[in-house]
Amino acid sequence: MKKPSSKIREEIARLQDQLKAAETREAERIGRIALRAGIGEIEIDEAELQVAFEEVAQRFRAGEGATYGAASGKKNAGNGRTGAEPRATLTSGTDAGGASEV
Repeated sequence: MKKPSSKIREEIARLQDQLKAAETREAERIGRIALRAGIGEIEIDEAELQVAFEEVAQRFRAGEGATYGAASGKKNAGNGRTGAEPRATLTSGTDAGGASEV
């Protein structure tokens, strides 16, 4: 038996709420990580920052950076190449040192 359109609309509304909640959780997670990495302290145009994030996402989708997180574990997330590469990419001429590396 087919669902009535009202039931489908209710299901769509429920799924939209679930999507919004999932996006909020993801945004908060990424935001916390970005702040810990010092992104909040960098003066950078939003469009430029988005391009940099897209480059990082592409790197991980391609499998190039996937081993850093898995191999280093949470304890080493700020050490070595994992912390230095994105910071160097995102700073674009800005000093990458300072409090963000502490």
